[in-house]
Amino acid sequence: MPKMKTSKTAAKRFKKTGTGKLRRQQANRQHLFEKKSSTRTRRLAGDRDVHSTDEKKIKRLLGER
Repeated sequence: MPKMKTSKTAAKRFKKTGTGKLRRQQANRQHLFEKKSSTRTRRLAGDRDVHSTDEKKIKRLLGER
């Protein structure tokens, strides 16, 4: 059976923690900040856990079985 390939687009978007959970960045934090309030940009700053229903799909994209 051939090797599973890692999806490079997924590898750039998701990071795995030491305990095995997946983390992602929030949307709307790349550009056009002048129309967004400072409170909103601070709130969007942190990483979030990937939802449990999406974890299986993302782990497959990252080359895990």
